[in-house]
Amino acid sequence: MAERPNLVLAMRPDILDLVLPASLRTRLDALAAVHPALVTDTTTPAARAALADADVLLTGWGAPAVDSAVLALAPRLGAVIHAAGTVKGHVGPEVWQRGIAVSSAADANAGPVVDFTMATVVLAARRALGTAAEYTDGQLLGYRDRRGADGAVVGVIGASRIGRGVIARLLAAPSGFRVLLADPYVSAAQATALGAKLVDLDELCATSDIVTVHAPDLPETHHLLDARRLALIRDGASVINTARGRLVDTAALTRECAAGRLDAYLDVTDPEPLPRGHRLHSLRNVLLTPHIAGCQGTEVQRLGAYAVDEVERWARGEALLGAVLVDDLARIA
Repeated sequence: MAERPNLVLAMRPDILDLVLPASLRTRLDALAAVHPALVTDTTTPAARAALADADVLLTGWGAPAVDSAVLALAPRLGAVIHAAGTVKGHVGPEVWQRGIAVSSAADANAGPVVDFTMATVVLAARRALGTAAEYTDGQLLGYRDRRGADGAVVGVIGASRIGRGVIARLLAAPSGFRVLLADPYVSAAQATALGAKLVDLDELCATSDIVTVHAPDLPETHHLLDARRLALIRDGASVINTARGRLVDTAALTRECAAGRLDAYLDVTDPEPLPRGHRLHSLRNVLLTPHIAGCQGTEVQRLGAYAVDEVERWARGEALLGAVLVDDLARIA
């Protein structure tokens, strides 16, 4: 593109400086003519004026949905670059129908989720929550009764970008983890290439010491771990969920954890957040965190850096590394 593209920012004002700190904003200003209006409400005159000349829409958390109404206000729009993870619920199919490029910084967000998952895998392998509770109660297990990570069987549900990242990290760890994978879109040969053994979900539940969820939230994955499958998981095993809360039957998992049969490490829940007083809050073999596995605090600038790189690629006419295709919507998180 010969001239600098006109770019409009659309995200919550309170995260703008986190996503685009001064150094990144300087880069962005050199790449594009950034409109001074921050668009969070497309009904204002300032937003309408900004969208009228927009070539690129750089969005983030709190951005308005890019739908037919917004497209009618943005006749020049050529790209929607999302400085966050999923574009589901944010970008409508009409965007692709108009030939507009769509990009997501999901790759940049995946790294912290993989790190978080691996941290919980290590804790789960040692049954850290139950051991901590026993220690608080004045009990101290002898070394012969303690659990370690070496040789633990980890069942990975979903070969998503995060699921694949977790598999790679498990295989690189010195613990000799044995990795099982359940994913209907992956062949046995593909699983072997990843370093995992492909099994069906029931077998994964029945044979894993740790079950970690990395599948997308789709109608067919609702309560993927239901009461029946949770009952298949062996006593003393752990369930980790950093994907979406709806993939796990909360009531059934609560019963299993309350009985002391399973431990759980949950960064997402259904509903989210859990209501005050929910039983999971009081169980000592459950770790609840408020959806913090993805980029947080200083990490958020990773999303901005990825998005600015994408703006540069688009302005040069290069392929977008984070390109999202309309066909991807049916199977991405």
